[in-house]
Amino acid sequence: MKIFAINPGSTGMKAALYDDQNMIWSESAEYNQEDIDNYKESAEQEENFRFFNSVEILEKHGNKVFELSAVAGRGGLLRPMIGGAWIINEAMESDLRLCRYGRHASNFGGLIAKRISEKAGSIPAFIVDPVCVDEMSAVAHVSGIPDMPKRSIFHALNQKAVAYRVAKQMEKPIEECRFIVVHMGGGVTVGAHCEGRVIDVNNGLGGYGPMSLERAGTVHAGDLIKRCFSGKYSEKEIQRMIIGNAGVAAHLGTRDFRKIAEMVHAGDEKAKLVVEALAYQIAAEIGSRAVNLYGRVDAVILTGGLANSTYLCDLIKERVSWISEVIFVPGEDELRALAEGAYKVLTGEEEAHIYEKE
Repeated sequence: MKIFAINPGSTGMKAALYDDQNMIWSESAEYNQEDIDNYKESAEQEENFRFFNSVEILEKHGNKVFELSAVAGRGGLLRPMIGGAWIINEAMESDLRLCRYGRHASNFGGLIAKRISEKAGSIPAFIVDPVCVDEMSAVAHVSGIPDMPKRSIFHALNQKAVAYRVAKQMEKPIEECRFIVVHMGGGVTVGAHCEGRVIDVNNGLGGYGPMSLERAGTVHAGDLIKRCFSGKYSEKEIQRMIIGNAGVAAHLGTRDFRKIAEMVHAGDEKAKLVVEALAYQIAAEIGSRAVNLYGRVDAVILTGGLANSTYLCDLIKERVSWISEVIFVPGEDELRALAEGAYKVLTGEEEAHIYEKE
């Protein structure tokens, strides 16, 4: 079975073709900002640029859409849903196209996959573990403001795929495992995985939790309120203070962790303090997830781009190794995770979910 996986980003596209679970090829395409700016509406960008680019990538490698068994796109911002593969139907397509739950580059994933499906003769089209996966317990949703419950926005695709692989390595069904999975990249999310469900996780998109390379994480609400009403900043500028121009980048002027590590090893005391603070905050969030799991944890799993840094991972491990074994799974192979999700449905291992409007 040939499965085409597509993962659109804000200024590019990653795509790969899989034969069952074996990658045949992969490619990353980077777009010029001018190409993106030519389209005033996101719908135009999808219809007239990104879809055709996806087909071009496929054909460049000598493949045609009619050869495909299925297509899987990275899911976008949708209503809260459980994890797994979801069939891209008209209801989902409508919510993605209208950006009903927010604008994000991953919204293009489902839209493009649906069009490729139609072009290929209505082959199965899925999204898999989108960022809006919400399996949090009822108690985890409660906040101190009744009409502002805690929301689940996290790196569900990578977290769930890594948990599944580690469970397989342990020769245990995922339904019997209790993991704390830490995705560390541009954002940091720490999930409590209990028997296949993520029962608590910090909101990784402008919410609470550790700071990251470019996000603020938890900040003092009172100070933030004063800044919002100071008259000095626009709403957009405040948003950039929380996401984009925040976190480690705000302290050190770069989000390239290789450069940051070099600064630390060269004796830069400020860089050393900030990296230690990053590790400290991540470790503290891991401790919170251990509480969510009543202290019964099979493994703490560090994944994402920053898990390539043994230096950072060791700093975290020093603080949390008392909880359980700490496993490093560097990188974020989201294309593989998309293909795996579709493959499980095609082989009958899992059943795809049907999306309905709220």
